[in-house]
Amino acid sequence: MNILVVDDDATLRYVLESSLRRLGHRVVAVQDGVEALTVFAKGHVPLVISDMLMPEIDGLELCRRIRQANRSHYTYVILLTSVEGREGYLNGMRAGADDFLNKPFDAEMLTARLNVAERILKLQSEVKHLAGLLPICACCKKVRDDQNYWHQVETFLTVHTDARFSHSYCPDCAGKLLAEV
Repeated sequence: MNILVVDDDATLRYVLESSLRRLGHRVVAVQDGVEALTVFAKGHVPLVISDMLMPEIDGLELCRRIRQANRSHYTYVILLTSVEGREGYLNGMRAGADDFLNKPFDAEMLTARLNVAERILKLQSEVKHLAGLLPICACCKKVRDDQNYWHQVETFLTVHTDARFSHSYCPDCAGKLLAEV
């Protein structure tokens, strides 16, 4: 996964970047929120791990700006912080953070949080895919799946979502049916 690391502490940034690379991730590491926003503006960043306290644009403001961008692809944000307690946590959540990791970070906790981030991003992608355009026949209204098979809309949605159907008649069809009877 592509990860953007943002921390003004060069040593911690290097250690975090090295740890992420060992786990198989592609990493871009920058020293502050200004550089992070430049990277973010250039394209989709699936995951940001940012220090909470930095000069100029801190992690909270960075998180707010990422959320304000309202991109079509979600960016998962983990705030890396030495700030403890309820208030720091709530400020991060209000800014739009998805998760927190305490400094100094624990490699196993980092791995666990990355696994959660990947699951959530995958689910987000699946939901987006299902919410997108469906190839549907203009005549019979069957939907084509990924294997090029055509299914009734109800069958397709039942397989791909948790939707259940109860059938009824819309007013137009009910009127036509009654007129025929």
